[in-house]
Amino acid sequence: MELNSSVSAIVTGGASGLGEATVRALASHGVRVAIFDMNEQKGEAVAKDVGGVFCKVNVTSEEDVDAGFAKAREANGQERILVNCAGTGNAVKTAFRDKQTGEARHFPLEAFNFIIQINLVGTFRCIAKSARGMIDLEPLEHGERGVIINTASVAAVDGQMGQAAYSASKGGVVGMTLPIARDLMNDGIRVNTILPGIFDTPLMQMAPENVKQALAASVPFPKRLGAAPEYASLALEMIRNGYFNGEHVRLDGAIRMPPR
Repeated sequence: MELNSSVSAIVTGGASGLGEATVRALASHGVRVAIFDMNEQKGEAVAKDVGGVFCKVNVTSEEDVDAGFAKAREANGQERILVNCAGTGNAVKTAFRDKQTGEARHFPLEAFNFIIQINLVGTFRCIAKSARGMIDLEPLEHGERGVIINTASVAAVDGQMGQAAYSASKGGVVGMTLPIARDLMNDGIRVNTILPGIFDTPLMQMAPENVKQALAASVPFPKRLGAAPEYASLALEMIRNGYFNGEHVRLDGAIRMPPR
């Protein structure tokens, strides 16, 4: 798909990190971009910078998502591109002994469900609603109507201790990529997923410097944290390359983590 001002896009989680980099990359090609995010202050600022529109959206809310799509489409028209970057994580072992009380405990199920609802169900909710709108678009060259890019994680296939919920949610995103691509193939909509490794996102920036340095050193090559524009670059290539479909691709500097 050619990226220009005739195309509109929606980026979930577009107010910061990987999403923000993708918003800016798309806008640099003239694409009309709408941002779905919970952070109103950051989202409005990014939208103003790129001439886009901000929609305050919680992807776990059917009403929020419907309202977000309506607002984005009113401003920019039906999107041909959806990039799903909205997500979060936690770190709790499946079962453990409390270091303070000595009591044996287990992963709170509400905390497990919280991650699944955002990362997996929220992603699918946006995919389904966007694809429904794309179906009515006039096809472009080779019958293409739209492109959907999802964000999983290397934890989908290489999860660490405490990442049961996060890995399950991201593994679900990977697992549904090919079936959704097949669901939408006759409607000219492509679907791909990126599995980022250790990236220098706002969440990572909160970590102590020695922790960030140790994580960077664990990457085979290049020995550094990933940069958000590198994610955006791959997302744009997946959008532009019309033969890229049903794939999930690691973007991680060849990192393969031992249990820790």
